[in-house]
Amino acid sequence: MKVVVEADGGSRGNPGPAGYGAVVVDPVSDEVLAERAEGIGVTTNNVAEYQGLIAGLRAAAELGATEVDVRMDSKLVVEQMSGRWKVKHPAMQPLALEAGRLVRGFGSVTFEWIPRLRNRRADALANRAMDAQAAR
Repeated sequence: MKVVVEADGGSRGNPGPAGYGAVVVDPVSDEVLAERAEGIGVTTNNVAEYQGLIAGLRAAAELGATEVDVRMDSKLVVEQMSGRWKVKHPAMQPLALEAGRLVRGFGSVTFEWIPRLRNRRADALANRAMDAQAAR
């Protein structure tokens, strides 16, 4: 089964209160199959982006996906996960390793950078997660 994972993360301030959102979508019907969102405390935008990716990959695995097309508006995460850029920041290294471990569980995974406007569903979830965390 093939799915699309749209993932996003953000922080208000960098670092600041952060959260992520991920959506798993059927590539043919565009039906939302799963959503994940969580406030993750105070961290950087890039850490939140990786957390969104990990949550989306886990949700895809839970659904039994074998092929995943990941779409994110984080050029950094897309380039690092595609192997074109090194993961230098110590806080992101374990997250990149975890994402890589999850990727190896699928038959194929592609990574595509998309503009923020095309990542609205995941962005909205990330913002809701940050709002909910701020309200606590």
